[in-house]
Amino acid sequence: MASSSLSSLSSVWNQPQCALRISLPKRYSIISLRFLSSKPRHYSPIAASHSFRQRRRALWRSSASVISRSFSQSQSHSSISKVSETPSFNRFMPKATATISDAFVSDTQPDPVDVSEALPRGRIYHETYGCQMNVNDMEIVLSIMKKSGYSEVVDVPESAEIIFINTCAIRDNAEQKVWQRLNYFWFLKRHWKSNVAIGRSQSLYPPKVVVLGCMAERLKDKILDADKMVDVVCGPDAYRDLPRLLEEVDSGQKGINTLLSLEETYADVNPVRISKNSISAFVSIMRGCNNMCSFCIVPFTRGRERSRPVESIVREVAELWKEGVKEVTLLGQNVNSYNDTSGIEEVEPGVNWKYSKGFSSLSKVKNMGLRFADLLDRLALEFPEMRFRYTSPHPKDFPDPLLYVMRDRYNICKSIHLPAQSGSSTVLERMRRGYTREAYLDLVKKIRSIIPDMGISSDFICGFCGETEEDHKDTLSLIRAVGYDMAYMFAYSMREKTHAHRNYVDDVPAGIKQRRLTELIEAFRESTGQCFDRKIGTVQLVLVEGPNKRAPDTELIGKSDRGHRVSFANLPVPERVNNDGKRNPKVGDYVEVHISKSTRASLFGEALAITKLSSFYNNVNEEDVAYASQT
Repeated sequence: MASSSLSSLSSVWNQPQCALRISLPKRYSIISLRFLSSKPRHYSPIAASHSFRQRRRALWRSSASVISRSFSQSQSHSSISKVSETPSFNRFMPKATATISDAFVSDTQPDPVDVSEALPRGRIYHETYGCQMNVNDMEIVLSIMKKSGYSEVVDVPESAEIIFINTCAIRDNAEQKVWQRLNYFWFLKRHWKSNVAIGRSQSLYPPKVVVLGCMAERLKDKILDADKMVDVVCGPDAYRDLPRLLEEVDSGQKGINTLLSLEETYADVNPVRISKNSISAFVSIMRGCNNMCSFCIVPFTRGRERSRPVESIVREVAELWKEGVKEVTLLGQNVNSYNDTSGIEEVEPGVNWKYSKGFSSLSKVKNMGLRFADLLDRLALEFPEMRFRYTSPHPKDFPDPLLYVMRDRYNICKSIHLPAQSGSSTVLERMRRGYTREAYLDLVKKIRSIIPDMGISSDFICGFCGETEEDHKDTLSLIRAVGYDMAYMFAYSMREKTHAHRNYVDDVPAGIKQRRLTELIEAFRESTGQCFDRKIGTVQLVLVEGPNKRAPDTELIGKSDRGHRVSFANLPVPERVNNDGKRNPKVGDYVEVHISKSTRASLFGEALAITKLSSFYNNVNEEDVAYASQT
């Protein structure tokens, strides 16, 4: 059939003024291409446009078998004679390219249909590893792809024509997981025909595998050389280029763009939310990091800090509020160093930038615009019934004004992530963190003096280069002294390109790292239990997230202001919002819960009433005033 089809097309080519209509199944549009056997009178090679080459590639790529059948059918409806010698695609396609420009402007033919719009662009499957910033990046990618016609997302890689894997380079363990998944995706590509035959794969053509994010930036050459495992490698600042990179693959090339940007914030991109109908969302407010900690790869994979304009953030949050979102977490690699100079005519010099007392930075601020406290205050005032959290900050950027804004605005959650990394001043200096153990503890003391009920979480790395047993004991004592609500703890893994990789030796044996990590976890569990126990007898405002997985038919679960998980029985309670009798709480409700029981990881209580965010804190403030007047 293929041979006769090519003969038919060759015969068409020899006709002086012949139009060829290719009829595709209903899911494709009718495409009319007019081929002329001789050059037009005013032919110019420039007129052989790049847009046709794109159409040609898309047409033959997505519909090879359909076109073959169409050519055979067209043979039975015409008096075209066969030729004895069948030319190859390479012989007749240049002729089509050279003469197609006049055909597209012919008065006798209808306007052609853009093949990129007429044919399915391919279904997308995506996986994300690492931090919440990567999840937000994937939402940006899906928005960019949707705008380019890739609108369908599937739940399994076997049904996809494009597979995105968004990667993390912070720790070696995350990279090893990515390599494992890439091996499976390579299997889907290499054995596509047999996988389709046995029903393992339902994709319409072999999937293109796209590696995104930090690992793409760090290991681009290694990834591309991995036995044709990956088709496209795209860094965090190049997502807008993805449609073009995928077209490069169609023309037989690898697609790669890992250039870092000093300006890209994707401020104009409206992310496609991965979690549908959710009452919480994440909003990226800045990208990159200037801190240059000796253990961290982020400045090399994410680039320098740059902040989104305040107005673009406010617009995105307003859209989320219309969609029913009740809690927003602001994201950034160093979120509280936010610095928007875009809308200020006369910016202040960077010498006026204030750090936390006792903290410093290797990177100096050139100009100062609207800071993180300004952004938080604006959001809190404009959206009084929405909660705001943020992550991940650096301890150096907690000047007093930020703490006072958090104290004064009830809808800014009383929870701070304060990464310590180590409790040893010696190790902190080697890490280039810009503070000592004493400065960190002083900051904790100040935070809790301004906001007594502040919840604090942290990050810790054990087994960093040169860490001694005394250094390790300092970290254990810091954990016990602060009393964290939550902590992320990891054994150190050295990353290429970092300051530590160039200057230090990873000299702590793996067994000792694991033993120290176990001891950190035990010390944390001792202190965090006390944080949860102190909540017994209090009333917490809980944002309902859904059924408790352990008892989905009888219990609901949500988060308190401090981020503690709180579960309670799903029973009718008074509704104070509209004073409309009793009803069962639902997802998105704020519920007053009296805490009766505590574990080291969650709280349990009795629901008292459904209320509003502002109403709850107004009542609390009135009770505080009444109590103060009595005493």
